[in-house]
Amino acid sequence: MAGNAGPKRQDTRKFVENLSGAGKCIAVLTSGGDAQGMNAAVRAVVRMGIYVGAKVYFIHEGYQGMVDGGDNIKEATWESVSSMLQVGGTVIGSARCKEFRTHEGRLKAAHNLVQRGITNLCVIGGDGSLTGANLFREEWSGLLNELLEQGLINEEAVSSNSVLHIVGMVGSIDNDFCGTDMTIGTDSALHRIIEVVDAIMTTAQSHQRTFVLEVMGRHCGYLALVSALACGADWVFIPEMPPDDGWEDNMCQKLSENRADKKRLNIIIVAEGAIDSHNKAITPDYIKDLVVRCLGFDTRVTILGHVQRGGTPSAFDRILASRMGVEAVLALLEASTETPACVVSLVGNQAVRLPLMECVQMTQEVQKAMDEKKFDEAVRLRGRSFENNLSTYRLLSYRKLDSELPNGEEEEAGDEEQCHSSFNVAVMNVGAPAAGMNAAVRSAVRVGITEGHKMFAVNDGFEGFAKGQIKEIKWGDVGGWTGQGGSLLGTKRTLPAKHLAKIAEQMRIHNINALLVIGGFEAYVGLLELSSARDEYPEFCVPMVMVPATVSNNIPGSDLSIGSDTALNAITDTCDRIKQSASGTKRRVFIIETMGGYCGYLATVGGLAAGADTVYIYEETFDIRDLQANVEHLTQKMKTSIQRGLVLRNENCNENFTTDFIYQLYSEEGRGVFDCRKNILGHMQQGGAPSPFDRNFGTKVAAKAMQWITRMLKESYKGGKVFTNAEDTACLLGMRRRAMVFQPVAQLREETDFEHRIPKEQWWLKLRPLMKILAKYKTFYDVSDAGQLEHVTRVRPKDFQPSV
Repeated sequence: MAGNAGPKRQDTRKFVENLSGAGKCIAVLTSGGDAQGMNAAVRAVVRMGIYVGAKVYFIHEGYQGMVDGGDNIKEATWESVSSMLQVGGTVIGSARCKEFRTHEGRLKAAHNLVQRGITNLCVIGGDGSLTGANLFREEWSGLLNELLEQGLINEEAVSSNSVLHIVGMVGSIDNDFCGTDMTIGTDSALHRIIEVVDAIMTTAQSHQRTFVLEVMGRHCGYLALVSALACGADWVFIPEMPPDDGWEDNMCQKLSENRADKKRLNIIIVAEGAIDSHNKAITPDYIKDLVVRCLGFDTRVTILGHVQRGGTPSAFDRILASRMGVEAVLALLEASTETPACVVSLVGNQAVRLPLMECVQMTQEVQKAMDEKKFDEAVRLRGRSFENNLSTYRLLSYRKLDSELPNGEEEEAGDEEQCHSSFNVAVMNVGAPAAGMNAAVRSAVRVGITEGHKMFAVNDGFEGFAKGQIKEIKWGDVGGWTGQGGSLLGTKRTLPAKHLAKIAEQMRIHNINALLVIGGFEAYVGLLELSSARDEYPEFCVPMVMVPATVSNNIPGSDLSIGSDTALNAITDTCDRIKQSASGTKRRVFIIETMGGYCGYLATVGGLAAGADTVYIYEETFDIRDLQANVEHLTQKMKTSIQRGLVLRNENCNENFTTDFIYQLYSEEGRGVFDCRKNILGHMQQGGAPSPFDRNFGTKVAAKAMQWITRMLKESYKGGKVFTNAEDTACLLGMRRRAMVFQPVAQLREETDFEHRIPKEQWWLKLRPLMKILAKYKTFYDVSDAGQLEHVTRVRPKDFQPSV
């Protein structure tokens, strides 16, 4: 693999090389309903297991295969999981198994495992599957004694297989398991839903129709709630939020108002488990009949059904499942006789291990609260992210009437009244376009209006600001923006330094009391320049906040940026197609250039999602010897059944080793063994409709930024005007590990490499060794942050979810 491992830390650093799997047998199975990304988890378990020297087995058809034994339990090889990454469903099969629920069935399963020396089990499934695995583990010792008494195994087998270790990974599109921010398959299911909604919107607009969509979620409304946020639905019904009595009239009134505003479509999303306050089911057909009867609108019903479970897994699910699979193997290697069964979870961007039964118990408590009609308690138990999604939806769904908004005469009456009525807040895009920017602007505008402010849109970034391209933007002006790619406000890379006087003048003319900047590195630098000029221009002494939005994900102070997930999916989809183009061609290597400037995030994480063999980035230096080693590695690979290679190169990884150079080098050195093709993905990574992740992330982070602005405005309003020059009133709102944090941009200077436009430290670099291991390179993998079994009470489920 390209590059060096970098300076080695001593003392506290713990490497996977110290965790040997020699002599251990690991089995992996998928159980319950299938979910996109399960295959990526299976692939990661198999390859990580083989990497550490363990023997790994597939158990086909879930618990049924474990009970039946025979050919259902087969040893896995490195090559046997090739080309699984992009396949939906589960290649090793899943089946409901009534027999495993009986003692006799579990006895058969234990016998089949002992015969192969399997004492480590990775189970990928829902809470029922994981609960069954834990019961199996608890009974294990007794089952072995029974097998011994029946003469099916000997005492040596009992001694050598005395403890069964269980690690779970949650595969469920409903995201209904407590303890993890996201379950495997949820993001992909949201992709399917949003694809359908986007397609429906075009026909709905053409005919002025109302569409009622039913999505999965018998007990959990996550898919319905997040898809409603991501598409700007007019109404949503979920099990956790039964509507109050009289909801029929309220819904019809809102639909009628939208149609009066010349909105040509209405979207209503219903979770399949939606109920009213009397525990009566709310069905799509009932809603359709209601709308037709009361409003006479042309209304259609679409039930998505199992299409939500199908299709290719998203980039997020591939990465999530890969990380969980590797962590599951590490957990098995480190397990002792006292270690309880654990489940691998995602909290923020950290992989953590939680006691399995604590998570199951909390998940069951949610359902208990629902059954007892304690819906507020159920929402709380779902976690802070679910609560935030719900509160954000409520914010965006409440529209202030014109009579509630301040008019010009009231504003002229005096600034003292303005403190309690409205402030003028400007929103703008700066830098290159990024998918999700429009969702963020829509959210900011509507939350701002809801909080009583007058919102102003600045066109064409700081350049447009200086030219006075500023106008008021109202609630209806941002309708339908969530699904639009690019930047509808217009955006440019121009920095404000040369236009400070003109920008200050425009802020004075329009009485701008606060500024929200949504953009990339130029937005960050621009906010630094504005805050630095406060002594000279008092107009800049107002609350200012930046929301990171760039495909490159290169903003200091934030682990994730709006737009990067859409770009990753574009890269992953393209790599899938490129690899598929070689399905009838033997021995071909593809060299692909990605965007990102000097930041290797897109190349690295895209490489992990696409199953790349090698990824070249600026942050990890490499030389001609590394290039030669990579060619030799691919040459060896071509001797196996996997006769296809994928190499990703970040656009600015090296000024001399260009994409053309690497292509020519590989072509020459691989002559007679493999041939090469090259692709430069270019601006297609910036285009297209935003992913559900970026729509939801942009919506939530902009809403949070506007709420911060409101708080800062009230605190800084003194003497009839807004004035603040405090360092902490010019902030960047970013996601750091497990939390959304407001950080003064002045304090982020020390964290920034301004020459290369990247943060000095980047969390995703820890994923590079994982990517190398899955590509069969020997490398150092630092697991210092892993191996900590945390309790659910310490890591609240879904607290700081960065994702949709």
